[in-house]
Amino acid sequence: MNAIWSALEWFTFSQQWRGPDGIPSRVVEHVWYSLLGFVITVLIALPAGLVLGHVRRGRLAGLTGFLVTSSANAARALPTLGLLILAVILTSAGDLVPILIPLVVLAVPPVLVNAYAGVQQVEPGLRDAAEGMGMRGRQVLLRVELPVAMPLILLGMRTAMIQIISTATIAAYVGLGGLGRYIVDGYARQDYDSMAGGAILVIALAVVTQFAFAGASRLTVSPGVRAR
Repeated sequence: MNAIWSALEWFTFSQQWRGPDGIPSRVVEHVWYSLLGFVITVLIALPAGLVLGHVRRGRLAGLTGFLVTSSANAARALPTLGLLILAVILTSAGDLVPILIPLVVLAVPPVLVNAYAGVQQVEPGLRDAAEGMGMRGRQVLLRVELPVAMPLILLGMRTAMIQIISTATIAAYVGLGGLGRYIVDGYARQDYDSMAGGAILVIALAVVTQFAFAGASRLTVSPGVRAR
């Protein structure tokens, strides 16, 4: 219990809220890294998942599903810290590229798989009705399949964003900022209050993200689809 109170007391010190090492600055840095990695992930994985899910003809559909699942599982198995070290070797420490590579690799699978599965689960009758109304492939995808797949897509995005927020702490290993600085620097100084404070802030940011995506789901998913 004393350790918990000591960690909470860390937040009451005025120096924790001022300057470039203050909590507001570190939170902004962490959110920036996370959002940048998330945007890149969505730009890569969402269109790929939608298009691959839209393809469903005989052996090609089965092969597509196998490739999506296999590549996602392979990406999940990659060690994040190992990717970071490799990225630093190939680029340079202190640059954003080394941290973005593992963040994106980690976050692509849930977005890709959920977008693919969301489109695949659309009932064939809905597609047939849309095609009967004269809609072409892209129109069917954007006007019929995408709205129905939105709950699964948002779930994948939420999972990806929370993983990115949790993993972005490794930015401190390559000389960048973010909330990982409290954990890495605290460990070096044996300042366990700083380490606990950094961990609490990361958890709080993840919880806020959960609520943000819950709100986004209510705004973007139609009641009829939510009731399915």
